Amino acid sequence: MPASSVRSVPAVPAASIPPIPENAPRASARVPLRFEDVTQDGRLVLEALPTALGPTLWRGLLDRDPGLPACFVHGGFPIISRLVLEGTAGPFSANGRVEAEGSYRLARADDGRFMLDTWADLYAPLGRTHGAASPDAPRTLAGRVLGEHVFTRPFGPPGQRRVTALDFEGAPVVTETRAAAPSFESIASVPDAATPLDDCARADSTPIVFGLVHTDGNMHVNSLAYLRVFEEAALRRFVELGRGALLLARRMDIAYRKPCFAGQTMRVMQQAFESEGAIGVASVLVDASAPPDARPHVCARMTFSR
Repeated sequence: MPASSVRSVPAVPAASIPPIPENAPRASARVPLRFEDVTQDGRLVLEALPTALGPTLWRGLLDRDPGLPACFVHGGFPIISRLVLEGTAGPFSANGRVEAEGSYRLARADDGRFMLDTWADLYAPLGRTHGAASPDAPRTLAGRVLGEHVFTRPFGPPGQRRVTALDFEGAPVVTETRAAAPSFESIASVPDAATPLDDCARADSTPIVFGLVHTDGNMHVNSLAYLRVFEEAALRRFVELGRGALLLARRMDIAYRKPCFAGQTMRVMQQAFESEGAIGVASVLVDASAPPDARPHVCARMTFSR
């Protein structure tokens, strides 16, 4: 494409969600809540937030984009590579109406990868699950989601799965560029300004055994299953450190390098830290039979609040 037609977009730094691009397409939709998506103090759990991408993006915008079906026909699919999640204080009711605004952009990263970036901002009225709902309760931000997807050919032969060009008939026109995603190592590291509470990454005492309950139709462990795995491991470490378990993850940056499958036994390696009064962990998920320094399947960094 001509250089003059390429517009550079801002980088997406670790653990930060930029605003939805001004000129990007947008769609709004209601987001269904499960009772267990709202904690006892009225906050939304982080794993509930990405569900907003379904009604706003995949069924609200992307199913009308003719370029994506053309990619599918040629074996290219946008595969989730990273999620950044932020939850707010609330409180919210499990019976409240949650609505989200979603958007997306297509861009080519500095490393040559074609990316689908997706956003969703969730809003809900303040309230409590039990008790009469106030008709004039203010509507406020409940959480934010950024999803990064890499176009790849998951069913292609080894060595030919990376999508390096969108040059087939009907392909989406990509006119934006962006910085490459943060490295796995940076996401799985203690922030520079933080105070480590562990001198190194420590193995969680509880192995993670994946079964069919963790999987989806893509034949591997679902990307959202890892969120609970990492948060529960962090709580176990906080108890060991004498910080207790009455904490809830409010920010999470998670990157997916390699899928896990039903039948695998994994372990979490994590290092706790404290930053600006918040406690957190930098974590990786590795095969339980591999050495501690093995390349991780998934990396994550979380910060918690009481």
